[in-house]
Amino acid sequence: MKFSSMPYTRPNIEELKNKLSSLLTKIETAENAKQQLCAYREVSDLSEEYSTMGSLAYVRHTINTKDEFYDKENDFFDEKGPEIADCFQKINKALLASPFRTELEVELGSLLFINTEISTRCFSSEIIELSAEENRLQSEYQKLFASATVEWEGETIPLPMLARHKLSPERETRKKAYLKDAEFFDSHRAEFDTIYDKLIKVRNKQARILGYDNFIKMGYDRLGRNCYGPDKVAKFRNQIKEYIVPIVTKLKTAQSERIGVEELHLYDNEVMFKEGNVAPKGTADEMLENAVKMYSEMSPQTAEFISFMRKHELFDLLSKEGKAPGGYCTEFANFKAPFIFSNFNGTSGDVDVLTHEAGHAFAYYTASRKGIIPDYISPTIEACEVHSMSMEFLTAPWHKLFFGEDTAKYQYYHAVDALNFIPYGCMVDEFQHIMYENEDLTPDQRNEVWLSLERKYRPHLNLSDLPFYCRGGGWQRQLHIYLYPLYYIDYCMAQTVAFQFFAESLEDWDSAVKKYLAFVDGAGTDTFEGLVQKAGLALPYEDGCLEKTAKTILNWTETVIR
Repeated sequence: MKFSSMPYTRPNIEELKNKLSSLLTKIETAENAKQQLCAYREVSDLSEEYSTMGSLAYVRHTINTKDEFYDKENDFFDEKGPEIADCFQKINKALLASPFRTELEVELGSLLFINTEISTRCFSSEIIELSAEENRLQSEYQKLFASATVEWEGETIPLPMLARHKLSPERETRKKAYLKDAEFFDSHRAEFDTIYDKLIKVRNKQARILGYDNFIKMGYDRLGRNCYGPDKVAKFRNQIKEYIVPIVTKLKTAQSERIGVEELHLYDNEVMFKEGNVAPKGTADEMLENAVKMYSEMSPQTAEFISFMRKHELFDLLSKEGKAPGGYCTEFANFKAPFIFSNFNGTSGDVDVLTHEAGHAFAYYTASRKGIIPDYISPTIEACEVHSMSMEFLTAPWHKLFFGEDTAKYQYYHAVDALNFIPYGCMVDEFQHIMYENEDLTPDQRNEVWLSLERKYRPHLNLSDLPFYCRGGGWQRQLHIYLYPLYYIDYCMAQTVAFQFFAESLEDWDSAVKKYLAFVDGAGTDTFEGLVQKAGLALPYEDGCLEKTAKTILNWTETVIR
């Protein structure tokens, strides 16, 4: 079924709560494991129906935040979601307490119960109102960001469309674009500060009600992290500072010389070549056609996937006024259909996001057809990001479809930009840890923390002539800080695994793709550590992993662009 034809009906919350209550009673009064399994499967069906309607409302809302109907539907899920989560929580607790748990684990697998124990720690009926308030604040941030337009050369454009001007070969144009971008955030400074202050406090308050010291460990539990904690993440960040930052600084020195500037300012950061970065060739429709060709040729599995996506029109790619920022992949469980959302802006990032989100979509498409229980369709987030980030690299044989004679330049840019990203991602992560540990910081103090982390992780960048950035406000542009707390480090860890797939592909592309398809095929049936180790790869926080990986990428870059 095409996306535009997928029917949406607002869930009847009272009816759903009654059905879940009845199933809870069935589980609690079951005389054997078989009866509990039947009830569990009914619960899964209701969960998929509810999530499908929620996803439809969310996607249609983010495509056009000015659509009054879906704006109200999105608010409805923000408000009612915690009530439904509470119903599922009670069912989860009943399953954990089941006298037939051993038999259930044989049938469903022990990982489901490990994950369920984690999820039950981070939610209860006591925090329903606070959780709804958190949802409301997140939507407030998203709508504020989505409202952003700027005047550029006599034309009013959505903020994401500034991206191509930020990559202009003309330095003054780049600087002007960054200043224009900052005007919006400066003009709404108090609103952004207030929203985040409230988010910090409402998340910490929920955590303390549930017995945590602050939101950090609760945030890890929310993300379902079932094989590592803050200590391993801190170890990972320390290795980034020790091994990756010096390599990035070396690459930035070469970049500075290449583009002819004495010192890299923020508006020079992403410009790899004096004549400017390469841009994809062709229209958005032509790029989509090239993507169809690419995935049709990559493997039988990806060919089937892209045919399905195209047939059912499961894309919304162009930036337009009122559309929410960013890019994402979600799914409509009832239709076993992923959906890709993006904001094309005429830069190479359009190809990055297309291949990245296609990695997520392909993984969901594959898992949803394996016949496994819904709880195992998706692994934890960092493993999901391995799906997407590895796909960016493994599509290399077809990059020429998008970039023609500039393909080598794009591939250099993409790899170096991915390496540059890791310190930035660590900066975002460490900033959030500090914020939740120190909730009473003032807005100015928060900005000072961000500036100190800029100096730690990006010492090669000069921010001095950009008022918004040099006062430390740049973190407010990072929507994950507001919407997806503590998520960002998943990208960094996934990138180190993706680099390992990339390194292998340089030696034997067929072998790397075969290994990647096996990794995807594991879906959510194992932990992140288990999936990585089964693929014969090193864990990101493993001693020596980062040093070896970074040197491999550095050596490769020196062979591509001289």
